[in-house]
Order: sequence, then C-alpha cells, then structure tokens
Amino acid sequence: MQERFLNLQHNKHELKIRYLESDKNDMEMRQCLLFIHGLGSSADRWLDIPDALSLYFHTLAIDLPGFGGSDKPLDMNYTIEAFSDLVRQFIDKIRITEEDQGNNKPRTITLVGHSLGGYIASRIAAADNSNSLDKLVLVDSSGNLEKPTPLLDQYLDAAMNPTKEKVRKVFEQMVANPLLISDVFVQGFIDRINNPNSKYAFESSLRNSANTQIGIKNLNKIGEKGILTLIIWGMHDKVIPAQHSQIFREAIKGSTAIIIPQTGHAPFTEKPALVCEYLHKFLACK
Repeated sequence: MQERFLNLQHNKHELKIRYLESDKNDMEMRQCLLFIHGLGSSADRWLDIPDALSLYFHTLAIDLPGFGGSDKPLDMNYTIEAFSDLVRQFIDKIRITEEDQGNNKPRTITLVGHSLGGYIASRIAAADNSNSLDKLVLVDSSGNLEKPTPLLDQYLDAAMNPTKEKVRKVFEQMVANPLLISDVFVQGFIDRINNPNSKYAFESSLRNSANTQIGIKNLNKIGEKGILTLIIWGMHDKVIPAQHSQIFREAIKGSTAIIIPQTGHAPFTEKPALVCEYLHKFLACK
C-alpha cells in the first residue's frame, strides 16, 4: 500500500487527507474497496487486510480528518454528517467510480467501516443515489447507541488524560485476549493522542457518534436499494455489544451477520486471516 495525500474542502477549511492505496496497477479493476477506521484509529489499523485484498480489488484506506496523518483543525465539528460529506467528497475526488475510457460500465465501490467508520459508511449508503455503491461491510458498527457505553466513557477518560496504565486497561478490555496489547501499541496511542488537536477531535467525534442514531428508516433504505450488506461482530465486544448486530441485520433487508468467537471490538486485528477470508468470499459474490 502506498501512502498518499489529497486536499478536501470542508466549510472554510482545506483539509489535507492521508490515505493508503494499493500500489498495483489495478485501476482497471471494476470493484474498489474503501476502508474507514474507527474512533482514535487510522488507516494503518486494518493491518495487511487491504493489501491482501488488493490482489483482487482496488483497495484504499482513509485517515479521517482529526485522526492519523490527516489534518486536525481545532474549529471543525467532528460529526457523522461532516465525516460522511468528506468521505463522499473523497470518493468523488479520487474518481473511484469514474468510467474507464472505452468502457461504459462505471466502477463500483464497497465501503468497509469499523465502529465510527461503520456509522459513517451506513449513513453514506442510506443517502447514496449514484448507484455506484455496490456492497457494504459493517464491523462492530456504532450508529444505534443511545449514550456512550461504560467502556467508551473509560476510553474517553484515557484519551483525555493518557497514562500507560489507563490506556492499557482500556485496550485490554477491548480484546478477547489481553496479551495482544503490547507496550508499543499503548505508547503509539499515547503519542498520537498527544498530537496537537487530537484530543479535541477524539472527544468531539465520540460525543456526536455515541449520542446520535442513524435510525431504522435509514437502515431500511440500504436494503431497499439492494446494497448487499455483511455485518461482522466480535462476540466479546464490550464497546458496542454484539446484540447491536441484530439491530443492523433486522433493519437491512437481505443482510448477513457473522459473529466471530474469541474476539472483541476489532475482530480484524485479533483474527485477521479469518476476517479477510470472510471479506473475500462476500466481495466475490454477485
């Protein structure tokens, strides 16, 4: 995956957005995948999954504004609405769905969203009228919380006042196997959250996403449009419990839900090979 940057416009801001893109000469591929990370994360959190799938699809992973290597303006509202508009603009600007020269069929795109990214992806899918969005993958998605769960409150406290002890305690609760949380991972989060404006972006994003809902009617629209949807959830997710997968599955007609045992809030980091296999099978289906 190659690191790249482009500029997007949001209100008065020109935002420099970091993203990763498969480095193979695969723009002729009909299907593109865009990975959207969760709260406090970045494109790199998807590990090698985008690169592995780039053998079959054109893959990209974005750093949302406020996170990773993207700009973090202090006076921006980090809301689901703002994120969704910017991701849609990103899709248009890099011309993912532009028709190939000499080919009348437009490229299609699949959104793969985790947690906060799942909320953003589902909102884009519900509002999409371009017919370019072909499939949707939601991984431990937010969008139906009425308020922050206790672990989200702990996550916010650890982000606002980061110490190794606090951060480790939170992340160990996010996985099924606490041994997976390394000192390097803990320190990496502390370093990132201490970057200028990162704490503001984190808190603003959490408060908006955990206190608003996408709404069942909007989820219904995804199924009504015929957007094939795969829902993946970690069985032991304490951030957004696995019961939430049922809400999405029942609201999105024709969707499929997979609960992965012995994983927490980010099953693709605990069982990457298995999740990659599920993704490949789903994306290959017509």
